[in-house]
Amino acid sequence: MSRRMSKPRSVVFAATALCILVAAAPSAAQPKVKLNGLASFDKPTFVAAPDDAGDLAFVTEREGRIKLLEGERKRGTFLNMKRWVGCCHVETGLFSVAFPEDYERTRRFYVYFTNRQDNIEIDEFKRSRNHDRKADRSSRRKLIEITQTGPVNHNGGTVAIGPDGYLYAATGDGGRFDEPSDNGQDTGSLLGKLLRIDPRKGKGRPYRIPPSNPYADRAGQNEIYARGLRNPFRMSFDGKRILIADVGQNRREEVNVETVNGTRGANFGWNIFEGTRRFRPGSIGHHDKPAHQYSHGGGACSITGGNVIRDERMPKSVRGTYVYADYCSGFVRHFQPTKGGSRGDGSLGIGEVNGIVGFGTDARDRVYVVQLSGQVSRLDPR
Repeated sequence: MSRRMSKPRSVVFAATALCILVAAAPSAAQPKVKLNGLASFDKPTFVAAPDDAGDLAFVTEREGRIKLLEGERKRGTFLNMKRWVGCCHVETGLFSVAFPEDYERTRRFYVYFTNRQDNIEIDEFKRSRNHDRKADRSSRRKLIEITQTGPVNHNGGTVAIGPDGYLYAATGDGGRFDEPSDNGQDTGSLLGKLLRIDPRKGKGRPYRIPPSNPYADRAGQNEIYARGLRNPFRMSFDGKRILIADVGQNRREEVNVETVNGTRGANFGWNIFEGTRRFRPGSIGHHDKPAHQYSHGGGACSITGGNVIRDERMPKSVRGTYVYADYCSGFVRHFQPTKGGSRGDGSLGIGEVNGIVGFGTDARDRVYVVQLSGQVSRLDPR
């Protein structure tokens, strides 16, 4: 399948070049940042860690394993869930893992993947009671399964714990390049949405609906927190803010930045808008416009969202900025999120990096860079 047909960055894949940014301010001296290669994995997709994990980080591998990385050394397998993961055709596999604040006490954590039926699934597991570096496979509890309506791409891919303690997940719209889906605007579908649930067992289902969800007391799927997303493969939290990088169709890649409360009931526009450009006729009422966007010039095609840098070791010029990449062009850039927009977009100064599919942070706020080809690296000062 061609690059444009598969629209690679839902978790899959392409080449290199440099991109023309929309309204990108010229950068001054490049930041004193380096990319420190740590270890190689089998098709890694994401990095995360519990709050008290020290130097320990958890690396998801596309085929269904979660591996341990401590410093620059691999420390074995935390969980092997290959029997449940559908991989690796088109844009399928294990995409992310999330640890709540009470992980040390409850031992619970959450994974986002495509299952053997090519549907989106979010499961809960527990760490072993007797071994703090092993998961208990028998503890698996399915939370959500979302039936795909399209050709198993546009799966989204990130599960994360918000500052309110709820579980958030960003789902793809189930469409494809030549047939854009209407799911993003359909409040009867969980596809193309930001979902928010309380993962504790509820009545009649394996989780609860937060009463403040916008469709909790009216027509629409109760789990929906915001809509109008195309393929939000990567999202992250920074304090009370949420940053959602949404893969575009053929003109715009975008980053949406809102407070968590401000995201309630938001409509990010797809498939009436692609970024700030109208994609097709129609009306959606209020459009929550992206804080940052860029075009497909210079070989760019697919955004991989990252994190706001809070690592105190890093230069002041990059602290508080949001780092992101393009899968196809290989650029790695950063900007300062501002109220309703962004400023100072520029290169991070580490050169082009092929095939970035994820970022992540550890308990010390250090930022990791994940390449599907195998390399997991860390952003360090130089």
